[in-house]
Amino acid sequence: MLQQQQTRVNSRGEVYVIGPTGAPLTRNDLPPANTGRWVIRRKAEVVAAVRGGLISLDEALERYGLTQDEFVSWQRSIEQHG
Repeated sequence: MLQQQQTRVNSRGEVYVIGPTGAPLTRNDLPPANTGRWVIRRKAEVVAAVRGGLISLDEALERYGLTQDEFVSWQRSIEQHG
């Protein structure tokens, strides 16, 4: 279900994973905790961050006020539809 990506460090020493667009994704690039409108790109960024180990699933659930079922539905949607 959750596939781990390789964690990398950029030239500024920031840990990053490859995001849904193929660009590096750091913690600073994640949607704000108070995000109210969840477009697919933002959902995909959070899913990529969890998959890549940038943030834990528990941290994502708490930070964004999600249930585990909501996160899993995002993940399934991204796996099925890209």
